[in-house]
Amino acid sequence: MKLLTILWLFLLMSFKNAQALPLKSNSEISDTPPPRIIRTCCSFGSDVKVTGIPFLKVSDITSIEKLGVHKYLGNDEENNGIIYTKFGGFIDIGHLRDQADWTAYLFMRIANSKSESFNIELGREGGHKNLEICASNLQTNADKILLAGNIAYNLSVWHEIATYYGASYIPMVPERYSAFSIEDAYSNLLGVKIGMEALKSKLPYEMAVTDLLAKTLAELEAVASAEDTHTAMESVLDLWWTRDAKLPSKNILLKREFDIQNCLNPWLIQDLNSELNELCVPELTSYGVSLNQFYELSIQLNSKFPVKRILPKEVKRVITQNDFEILINEAIRKESIHKAKNSL
Repeated sequence: MKLLTILWLFLLMSFKNAQALPLKSNSEISDTPPPRIIRTCCSFGSDVKVTGIPFLKVSDITSIEKLGVHKYLGNDEENNGIIYTKFGGFIDIGHLRDQADWTAYLFMRIANSKSESFNIELGREGGHKNLEICASNLQTNADKILLAGNIAYNLSVWHEIATYYGASYIPMVPERYSAFSIEDAYSNLLGVKIGMEALKSKLPYEMAVTDLLAKTLAELEAVASAEDTHTAMESVLDLWWTRDAKLPSKNILLKREFDIQNCLNPWLIQDLNSELNELCVPELTSYGVSLNQFYELSIQLNSKFPVKRILPKEVKRVITQNDFEILINEAIRKESIHKAKNSL
């Protein structure tokens, strides 16, 4: 296990320092899908110990002055991590940037398509993923942006589901420690929102995201320093997370956010009328038609999913975005059982 942990940390640092070519305009986004993991971020908690490496403690925390400019698919000009905000709770900047980039990528694929439908092979994550898009009836860029945002967010939902059920980038190093983390979904949807706004901007995509991120964090009243976020993280120690477990243990998180479809409110340390900061997944075109009908995200589930027990017989091992709720409900059930056993 020690060797696997060292490998995991080596790859973690490699991803954080990965280079990407500068993106000067929206048209320069490649047809190649972004990697499943663009930016590795973040484990919830502070000074969390790592199995097999007694001298190491992990705090994935950053601050506004360290963020740098946004780069499509990331590079070392970015400095990502978690920032606490008064009205948006904990924001995972890496997750936010990833979903902005996925929204941009999907929009460009939709906008540039000359056919009635097209497929995008998305590799494996809990099983083989395929995305079929049929958006020829969408006439405006505004509706194509809405569709891209909807798909990008559902891809982020699948990531939470897949990692909860055992999907991991490094074999035998589980990622369940971060699945359905309380900051993930809100950060993801905030990234979709910023990506959508950036695509409407007259500025080049990267510059627009950089400006919108700064504006959004100011509006949410982000704390001034990394030390302030650390203090906020410590205030929910043994409530939302624990140091009694070590990375990559699933037991680090004491709370998980499973209600991640439709509309989201942030988790705040203090109740500050969080309904005012509600974010909603784009679900309808400008003329009131469900965006869900313009695409199908299908996954050929691997053996880690209890298909026979929880899915209808006719579904077998292939699901779509319409089946996500079934898998989330099963995760809620499993989590309840796990907590009940731990309380004995």
